[in-house]
Amino acid sequence: MCRRKKRKRGPIACPCSSPGSRAPTPPPEPRRRPAWTGMGRAAPFCAAAGAEPRRRRPHRGWRSPPLAALLLLLLGLGGLPAGYCQQPTQCRIQKCTTDFVSLTSHLNSAIDGFDSEFCKALRAYAGCTQRTSKACRGNLVYHSAVLGINDLMSQRNCSKDGPTSSTNPEVTHDPCNYHSHSEAREHQGGDQSPPTYLFCGLFGDPHLRTFNDHFQTCKVEGAWPLIDNNYLSVQVTNVPVVPGSSATATNKITIIFKSHHECTDQKVYQAVTDDLPAAFVDGTTSGGDGEIKSLHIVEKVSGHHVEMHARYIGTTVYVRQLGRYLTLAIRMPKNLAMAYEESQDLQLCVNGCPVSERIDDGQGQVSAIMGQMLPRAALAPAWPGYTLETATTQCHEKMPVKDIYFHSCVFDLLTTGDANFTAAAHSALEDVEALHPRKERWHLFPSNGIGGLMGSSILSVSLRLVCLILVAFL
Repeated sequence: MCRRKKRKRGPIACPCSSPGSRAPTPPPEPRRRPAWTGMGRAAPFCAAAGAEPRRRRPHRGWRSPPLAALLLLLLGLGGLPAGYCQQPTQCRIQKCTTDFVSLTSHLNSAIDGFDSEFCKALRAYAGCTQRTSKACRGNLVYHSAVLGINDLMSQRNCSKDGPTSSTNPEVTHDPCNYHSHSEAREHQGGDQSPPTYLFCGLFGDPHLRTFNDHFQTCKVEGAWPLIDNNYLSVQVTNVPVVPGSSATATNKITIIFKSHHECTDQKVYQAVTDDLPAAFVDGTTSGGDGEIKSLHIVEKVSGHHVEMHARYIGTTVYVRQLGRYLTLAIRMPKNLAMAYEESQDLQLCVNGCPVSERIDDGQGQVSAIMGQMLPRAALAPAWPGYTLETATTQCHEKMPVKDIYFHSCVFDLLTTGDANFTAAAHSALEDVEALHPRKERWHLFPSNGIGGLMGSSILSVSLRLVCLILVAFL
């Protein structure tokens, strides 16, 4: 039997048919199908640009491609030769996203001005997406970006109207923004390393953490300068807590933000016990002109917690009142903190307390807790109502890590009997976690404290025994 091949046009004679035989009538021509059905070799991109329109068959259960796959597709199409698939306008969502990443990659949430800079970058991102919205209609990446921008603006409380960032560093340079100064130096080929920040804190009895992370317990009764450089002056006044004891605590803080070019006039802030204002002494709450102030005060808890943010010098100051006394925490760029004259060397944050003002060279809390009274008899016995055990238990509830802040808490309870010092130590640690630039240095452990004192003695005895054994056997 002869097989016949079906063709779209005209009959074909069977090679095995007899002469003169008539070819059978071909079957009706089947419906024309699209040239590409999704299987086999794909037609070139835009191959159907000039093809006649065809009806699409409905698809059921269609799912949008994964975002990563779509991004790869966009990147692939971006590498096609010019003119390969010409379109009247091009979706530029990739360019918008790249610009946003470049504007925000250097930002640090721990630095003053982060929120305002991030909001400016978000507004620039939103404006870029609006300009390319027509060309990106139906683009999944574009619509995802728009939703993401709206979510971030809501999370950061960013207004839709306001200044925007520019990808040109020269345009974004703000003379009253310290972080902007460092970015400009990098752009001009200067110092490529990010600015180094230092932390200083004072709390409790009082306990001082210097810019070098040295921890000391001091007497320092009266007025003492914590910081005194070309940009900032901070002075504290300490008064006795318990009669007959060297224990003192801070009841007055004076902060002077010195005038700086066109950024701000000199501003003075002063806090005393039971008067923690949310304004400078002149009644203002900010310094500098323009919508974004170069210096401003934020009241976190009325009468108990105030923050000062000085954008022009990249400095943040926290002041708290806990019980009857005040605490202080400061973060400042290293190059500004160290900008002072030779005559300004008496700064507790820089050089620590004078030796004559230290309680047992910073180990006073260890002597008190261990029951070893100081030779100078400057420290009163433990306050009635608190023993080492009860003080340790109360401090451990607030501070589970037995670091220097925990030991300071125990020391303060034993020397003053004031439970508010527990909250002061806990708040001081919270300020460290908020302002100190190096997380690995948040918790300091007393190498010369309880563990260190006992551990060093045990280690010394152990080493001597080892040496004696080695000598005996050699």
